[in-house]
Amino acid sequence: MFFSICRNFWAGFCNGYFSKSSYYLPRRTFVSHLAKSHSPIDRNWKSILYTSYSTSYSPFPRLFTHEMHGLKRWQPIRYISNALVTVDTSYGVARFCLGKPAEKLKIQPKGMQKVKKKMSRKQKLNELKWYRLKAKKKMKSPNPEVRIRYKLEKAKRKEEWLIEKLQKFEMPKAPESEHDPEILTEEEKFYLKRTGEKKKNYVPVGRRGVFGGVVLNMHLHWKKHETVKVICRPCRPGQVNEYAKELTRLSKGTVIDIKMDNTIIFYRGKNYVQPKIMSPLDTLSKQKALDKYKFEQSLEHTGQFIEKLEKELEDYHKHVAMYKNLEPILSKSSTTTEQYS
Repeated sequence: MFFSICRNFWAGFCNGYFSKSSYYLPRRTFVSHLAKSHSPIDRNWKSILYTSYSTSYSPFPRLFTHEMHGLKRWQPIRYISNALVTVDTSYGVARFCLGKPAEKLKIQPKGMQKVKKKMSRKQKLNELKWYRLKAKKKMKSPNPEVRIRYKLEKAKRKEEWLIEKLQKFEMPKAPESEHDPEILTEEEKFYLKRTGEKKKNYVPVGRRGVFGGVVLNMHLHWKKHETVKVICRPCRPGQVNEYAKELTRLSKGTVIDIKMDNTIIFYRGKNYVQPKIMSPLDTLSKQKALDKYKFEQSLEHTGQFIEKLEKELEDYHKHVAMYKNLEPILSKSSTTTEQYS
C-alpha cells in the first residue's frame, strides 16, 4: 500500500511539475494535475500547496527573481510553509526568521540587551567642564533676573538635598517604660536646689544637642551625687525647655530648676537604680550628632538665603514694572527738551 502511494505521488508530481514546456505551469493547472495523481489518503498535500511564498526579504535576489504561488523546480515540497521567510539584520547580526522581523515587533533577542557604555575619565571631565561653562554664563549674564534665578534654583536643590540627609538621622523612639515620678515637697525641692547650685559637677550640652553620651554622663554623675547640673550652651531661646523634656524622658530623672543662664538641675530620685544600658538605644552617637548639627545649620542658612533671593527677585520685578509705567513720561519729556533746544 505504502509503495503504491509513493509511486502515484511521484508520477503526479513529475507530470505536474517537470513538464516539457519552457514556461512554468499556472497554479490552478498544477494543483489539479497533482490532485488527480494523489490517493485520497494524501489529500493533505493539497492544503500545503495553497501557500504564498514571497522573496521580498530574501538575501539571494538572483535565485528568487519573482513571487510565485507554486513550487520551483529545485524546491522540495517538505520545506513549504504558510509563513513569510525574512532576514532580520537588527543589532548587527543577520538571522533568518519566519514572519515579521524582530525590529517591527519590537522584540529584543536574548543576549543582545543594550548595555550602557561606561564613560571614560576624559568624557566625564568634558561633561563637567560643559556644566561649569553653562553655570558661568548664567552667573555672568547681563540680565540680573537670570543671575538671581540661577542662584535660587541652586539653593532650592541644596535645601532638598539637606532635608533628605536629615531624614536619615531620625531615630525611631523606643517604647516608653512605666515611670512613676516621685512627689517632692517644697522643702525637699529647696534643699536639692541649693545642693545642686553649690556642687561643681555638671554635664555640658553643646552644639550636638542631646545624644547618648549626655545621658551616659548624667548616670555616671548620679553614682556619687544626688543632683547634677546640665549646662546648655549655645542655646536658642526656648530650647532649654525642649532639652529638659528630652533628658527627663531618657534619664528618668526629675527637673528641680531651670535657671536663666540655660542651666538645668536634675535629681536622680530616692529609689534610683543604675540601668544596665546607660546610653539609650534611640539616641545618636557623638559623630552622628555632630553631622546632624552641621546639616541643620546649613539648612537654616540656606533657608535664609532663599528668602533673601526671593525678595531680590520681587524687588527687581517691581522695578521693571515701575520703569515701564514711567517710560512714556520720560519719552515725552525728552521730545520737549529736543524741541526747545
